[in-house]
Amino acid sequence: MRNVHVLALLAYAAFSITDASVKATAGHLSIFETAFLVNVFAAASLLLTRHPEERWRDFWRTSHPLAVHGRAVCGLIASLCGVYAFTNIPLAHAYALIFLAPLFVTIMSAVFLKEQVGIWRWSAVTVGFLGVLLVVKPGYQPFEMGHLAAIGVGLGTGIAIILLRRIGGGVKTTSVLGTLIAYLLVFNGAVVLISGAAVPSWKEYTILALAGISYGLGQWAFVMAARYGNANQIAPMHYSQLAWAILFGALIFGEYPDGIALLGIGVIGCAGLFTLVRERIRMS
Repeated sequence: MRNVHVLALLAYAAFSITDASVKATAGHLSIFETAFLVNVFAAASLLLTRHPEERWRDFWRTSHPLAVHGRAVCGLIASLCGVYAFTNIPLAHAYALIFLAPLFVTIMSAVFLKEQVGIWRWSAVTVGFLGVLLVVKPGYQPFEMGHLAAIGVGLGTGIAIILLRRIGGGVKTTSVLGTLIAYLLVFNGAVVLISGAAVPSWKEYTILALAGISYGLGQWAFVMAARYGNANQIAPMHYSQLAWAILFGALIFGEYPDGIALLGIGVIGCAGLFTLVRERIRMS
């Protein structure tokens, strides 16, 4: 199966199922226990992403340890922020703020990688942040910690992308994924052991298993898409998650964004897509 767009859409649909499943467990389990259990179920699925020439037992061997571990730390923080955001604010609002990531990448590319950023990409950043104001509507509804957590996911994702750009393609897939999973399991497991854990019901175990397996499937599809395609083919498919967020939010959780929020979501999506188009032009 080498249709890059189908693989990317499958990956982001699977990630959306993971996020909706996490939201469905809100109220009983801590964010640390939720993240730990999801990654326990995901770890076995991630074995499918191993390249034939790589070995999982060597995941810790890398020529860029600081960047790989830095990315794992960003992934850990983004994961915890994501669990908090998805369990406390509407899915569509969370995704809209998380999709600030391409705009954060533009800013950090100029500051840290010294890339030339033209007026069009800076304009997209400005428009994207205006879209956030439409979604959050400061002064008309409370700005909750869940909104801040969703922005944290976008920022953490942006930093992780910058780190991957800095090290290029010289790092094994097993190192990138293995280190991330190790951080997620060890840190969240340690917090759960220290603070204590609630006993999930069988229903919660089932939902978290679905979340973990979906996450593993998504990682497999994403790796396959990256193997046969390039970033410019994959990145636009990311915005399909906005549609999944609105659909799952309405059908499962009874969340219906108002007209202004939908406008803001559209503005953020268009700004992000425009940024990707300008990036493609720059690379060509």
